[in-house]
Amino acid sequence: MMLQVQGLEARYGRIPALKGIELGVGAGELVALVGANGAGKTTLLRAISGVLGVSGKLVFENEDISLAPAEERVRIGIVQVPEGRQVFGPLSVEDNLRLGAYRRGRGAIRTSLERVYGMFPALAERRAHAAGTLSGGQQQMLAIGRALMAQPRLLLLDEPSMGLAPRLVAEIFACVQALRSADTAVLLVEQNARAALGIADRAYVLETGRIVLSGTGAALLADESVRSAYLGL
Repeated sequence: MMLQVQGLEARYGRIPALKGIELGVGAGELVALVGANGAGKTTLLRAISGVLGVSGKLVFENEDISLAPAEERVRIGIVQVPEGRQVFGPLSVEDNLRLGAYRRGRGAIRTSLERVYGMFPALAERRAHAAGTLSGGQQQMLAIGRALMAQPRLLLLDEPSMGLAPRLVAEIFACVQALRSADTAVLLVEQNARAALGIADRAYVLETGRIVLSGTGAALLADESVRSAYLGL
């Protein structure tokens, strides 16, 4: 496993948010995490990326990173695309992208820019425009592109379809599928359980801070309890 999460616990004050989480993400895998609002999905991503203090053990590529600060986790290849996109509106598209590669040299930045623009042609067309003038779908592409500029080994995606029209949701999920490669794994948190399970290699179902089901994306998509609770079927 590229990432192993072992006995992860988190609290907000006295309120437990994560309760003994055990999960793994393999190299080149697309793993989905689904569950209702408030189940702890975003909290888990924040714990993995290092912006939330937790107890338990995190192992990334055979290295214990449980105490590593967030900036060190970015350096070794764990990069998060936050919920709500959070682009820098007054800055240009290209400046937003360059911020994602602040640790890298100029030559590497140029190569990564070409990759991102090849994946998202709409961003190339608007590279000099202020990010705040982009549509919601384009801002989501920009947030993903900014994360790719850091050359992630593990990409954490938090609700990439939030607030998007159905046509754009399909486009974003096609991009998410394309991100998975031998060198990049994806852990996807998504409220749209049907879409997430439809593209996932494996998936976990989170309820009130606990993982209650796991399996292949296809198996959970066919599971009657999942279909009833999360797919409205």
